[in-house]
Amino acid sequence: MKEIMPVPPAIVRNDYASIRELFAKNVVPSYGRFELVLSHGSGSYVFDVAGKRYLDLGSGIAVCCLGHTHPAITEALVEQSKKLIHVSNLYFTEPQGRLAAEIVKRIGAGKVFFSNSGAEANEGLYKLARKFGHDEGRFEILTATNSFHGRTLAGIAATGQEKVKKGFEPAVPGFRHVPFNDLAAARNAISPATVAILIEGVQGEGGVTPATPEYLLGLRALCDEKKLLLLMDGVQCGYFRTGKFQSFQRILEGVPGGEKFLPDGLSMAKSLGGGFPIGAFWLRAPYQDLLGPGTHASTFGGTPLACAVALKIFEVVEREKLDEHARKLGAWMQSELDRLAATYPTVVKGSRGLGFMLGLELAEKIPGFAASDKPAAIQFVNRLHAAGVLTIPAGTQIVRLLPPLNLKPQEADEGISKIEEIVKTLV
Repeated sequence: MKEIMPVPPAIVRNDYASIRELFAKNVVPSYGRFELVLSHGSGSYVFDVAGKRYLDLGSGIAVCCLGHTHPAITEALVEQSKKLIHVSNLYFTEPQGRLAAEIVKRIGAGKVFFSNSGAEANEGLYKLARKFGHDEGRFEILTATNSFHGRTLAGIAATGQEKVKKGFEPAVPGFRHVPFNDLAAARNAISPATVAILIEGVQGEGGVTPATPEYLLGLRALCDEKKLLLLMDGVQCGYFRTGKFQSFQRILEGVPGGEKFLPDGLSMAKSLGGGFPIGAFWLRAPYQDLLGPGTHASTFGGTPLACAVALKIFEVVEREKLDEHARKLGAWMQSELDRLAATYPTVVKGSRGLGFMLGLELAEKIPGFAASDKPAAIQFVNRLHAAGVLTIPAGTQIVRLLPPLNLKPQEADEGISKIEEIVKTLV
């Protein structure tokens, strides 16, 4: 009698419904998630549970700077986990000291504190400002409209977007917002209580808007004149994303006086760990020792494991010259976005950004989006999902491209081609 063999199981199971059910029952619904369930990744690509492949031009919102499952990161995780994963910051460990030295080397003389995230790093900057101005009764920090500084209570108070504040009043006191890239507005807003000015070098969530050289140099002079701290949030725009380690270094490149520019404090996270959680803030002398023993702490900040991963990523970026790569390939991608704007002006208004921090600005009132009340950026991102590309919306009209620093030219070409295909359907 002939034996009937069972049908072999599918290599990839479609677990979409069951995973969605797990989230619905067990996960706090604080995120507006896209209708994708991702399973694994490799390089610049991720795959969903049905096996569909997506080119990841969002890289975890500027986090996965070496893409997915990079062997150097895996090696660092495995090797360090065999030695020491965590000890408290009551003790010294070599990886933390070495990583701090690497950061100082790339910014300027100062010292580094390690945390777990960008929001925590920014909290450290707020505390630095409070400590700096305490004896004079100064505590107020000026931030920019359309800025984004995290989701803690102080972070949303610092953020210059009303939508993140709703429902969490009363706001943490000590923050006021002034227009970005407007030096006169900053000067006019200074009060006797003002102690610092905090800005992003390139506003990310606010729409991929770089600071101008004149604004940065003007703020430095203004803060020196008024004895204020100049603080910068480099969480998204830092770590070589613009083609330099920090965005101010790219913006001021070749600008007279730019070579002498330094902020007094700078936060970072995201790409620093390439997907492994780690944040940090750098402080310039003479403020580097203001937060003495007992004034600030983090249980998991700067663990040997996190620092080993971050050190390995620095090695890869330097060896493969990924800063230059991001600058060169990013410039090509931006020129292609500008071409789309010139060719399809009813759909694409223009491009913005630097290096691998780019924004595609959509035109107003695109007819193909009229049937839905969702913002144009969300609708465009969803269409790109169907085409197999991941990008990140910013506001209502901007689509962000934040690819891995090691994105290949052919992958960049694939992404631009898919974007153009979607644009054509909307003409």
